[in-house]
Amino acid sequence: MGRFLCCCLQVEQSTVAIKETFGKFDGVLEPGIHFIPWILGKQVAGHLSLHIQQLDVHCETKTKDNVFVTVVASIQYHAIASKAYNAFNMLSNTKRQIQSYVFDVIRGSVLKLNLDDVFEQKSDIARAVETELEKAMSTNGYEIVQALIIDIEPDDRVKRAMNEINAAARLRVAANEKSEAEKIMQIKKSEGDAESKYLAGLGVARQHQAIVDGLRYSVLAFSANVLGTSAKDVMDMVLISQYFDTLKEIGAASKSSAVFIPHCPGAVRDIVGQVRDGLLQRNVL
Repeated sequence: MGRFLCCCLQVEQSTVAIKETFGKFDGVLEPGIHFIPWILGKQVAGHLSLHIQQLDVHCETKTKDNVFVTVVASIQYHAIASKAYNAFNMLSNTKRQIQSYVFDVIRGSVLKLNLDDVFEQKSDIARAVETELEKAMSTNGYEIVQALIIDIEPDDRVKRAMNEINAAARLRVAANEKSEAEKIMQIKKSEGDAESKYLAGLGVARQHQAIVDGLRYSVLAFSANVLGTSAKDVMDMVLISQYFDTLKEIGAASKSSAVFIPHCPGAVRDIVGQVRDGLLQRNVL
């Protein structure tokens, strides 16, 4: 803080010394070398640092919704050189005095707020602490540089409950998103099935139309080239030919099941009639 030798005193940088004469305040000594004739009753009562200091205050209090929280405030302050006498003499314990003001402001502010609001309004609480400290400490020779609320710690049981609420909310959102995704997949799948069936039906209809058009062309061409044949005769011949081609394909298939088909002339005539009527009815529709 300072060195005293042969009535000379060295005051270090960012420090001031309080000089007294016979116990009475006699001035503030700035950094440098000073002559102190102690035989004349002059002496140095003490030194005062002008460095910015930091005090962390842990304040336990209760919110409006009856939740106990620990609020940690960080106070940065320093002594004012022009008011060094007040800073040195008026407060016996500066840190305890600051702590008392911080407790008073935080408890008065937090008690009016719910827990969620305490987190949202911690900047307002810090400004209230800084304003109150500035008013109280400026007359005592100290300047409040900044006041910060650096932490808010609820009771452990409250923290666990809050975490469970947040986890449940996230799970609920995830379940809703999953259900929505499954719903969209089902809709898209149904739309795809409907489109596939529509295209398949369209293909079958075009196939039937092509068959009917081919039969019609064959009947007309055969009737024009072979005299004495009617359209019915040509149609019967074509249908019988397709009937035997179908039997041939069934027999050639390696994994075909047993098929029992009557082959008497009357049965063949009935089959031809049924096929012809079905095709003609399809053409009409």
